[in-house]
Amino acid sequence: MRDEQKLTLWRLLPVVLVTAAASFWIADVQQGGAYVFRNLVPLVVLILLCATTLHLGNGRWTGAGKRLPLGVIGYAIPALGLSLYLHYAYSVNLNDMFTGAVYPDQVFRYLPIYTMLAGGIGFAIGWIVGRNV
Repeated sequence: MRDEQKLTLWRLLPVVLVTAAASFWIADVQQGGAYVFRNLVPLVVLILLCATTLHLGNGRWTGAGKRLPLGVIGYAIPALGLSLYLHYAYSVNLNDMFTGAVYPDQVFRYLPIYTMLAGGIGFAIGWIVGRNV
């Protein structure tokens, strides 16, 4: 294995561990419901974006410029943050958000679309900021 590949895997490891922990927690909150795998798609996209960034940068985050790393950060904050926040709100019934709902778990039905859209907007903002740096 070449040094760039080792460095890429080493730097990708924390991202994979954090998203794996988030994935297990999401699955636990949803209690194995019908939308677990659908809600893991934004996390898989995050890992793919990070792997692409490290691959193009030869194992370094900024090796291919600042556009991709800032875009990945711009994707991760709204996509991962929004998903984890809504799962937390569901798990503790934050401010009685789900008390009167007939089917409270339906919030997870369209959540991946919202998080991917918010992540895409964040990626575009990060990409634009990275272009000007």
